[in-house]
Amino acid sequence: MLNLLKKPFIVLGAILNYVQTHFKTVVLLLIVAWIVVSQEEIKEPNLAIVKIEGEILNIDEILDTIEKAEENDQIKGVLLHVDSPGGALAPSIELSLAVKRLAEKKPVVAYAAGSMTSGSYYASIWSNTIIANPGAFIGSIGVLFQAPNVAELAKKLGISEQIITAGEYKQMGTFTREWTPKEKEALKGLIGDAYDLFVKDVATARGLNLAKPDEFANAQVFIASKALNVHLIDEIGSAQEAKKRVEALANVAHPVWEKPDPMDKWMKKLESSTKFPLLNLTGYLK
Repeated sequence: MLNLLKKPFIVLGAILNYVQTHFKTVVLLLIVAWIVVSQEEIKEPNLAIVKIEGEILNIDEILDTIEKAEENDQIKGVLLHVDSPGGALAPSIELSLAVKRLAEKKPVVAYAAGSMTSGSYYASIWSNTIIANPGAFIGSIGVLFQAPNVAELAKKLGISEQIITAGEYKQMGTFTREWTPKEKEALKGLIGDAYDLFVKDVATARGLNLAKPDEFANAQVFIASKALNVHLIDEIGSAQEAKKRVEALANVAHPVWEKPDPMDKWMKKLESSTKFPLLNLTGYLK
């Protein structure tokens, strides 16, 4: 019994004796381990993620993220993570041009996580590769201009407008009365010009036949498999596979992805939960 009680102390003594005898070796090993762990923690990221989510209206933050990725020589490749129904024409084109500049400097893979339609598809066309979730919606290459007509409601409420204009089309698109035939024709021409621009850019970026826009640009929304058939995307896969494609194109031996700041992530979540939808009367990509 006494021998059994002594065994733990004998083992402990042996360990202490070994540490004391090889003290310098143990300390050296601890230092090396600390250096290895520290280096892992302080490794600079060499791959970045740019997210295009929700309605495309105010794009300042997204543009800033794209520009930082473009200017940072440490970043060797970018994943464009897209889940957006589209938005206003001009911001969508601005994003498209920014992605084009980025893709000229480093590989960009666009991933359709949910919706890559309309303006968000426009923003993605210049990526080196477009990969879509099997259940993603792709396309909706078209342009929409809409405004309500509240003339009858205003009449019932006894509201009438007073307005002075200079220029025949200055009130074009107003929602206080029926549009005139000339205004409708002018708006149709405006939307047609925007549509032609959209289709031309898609055909150029994706290598599609501009003479056959109905095959890919009749505002139809395709599920991923059918979008692949009309060459709007390059592959069907997961977000993980899209990241692996970025790593391969960037040719980085040890990929390190940028991680969002926890405080920024929390603030964005708070901001998105307090937003209210607004009626927008500008031209939309739909």
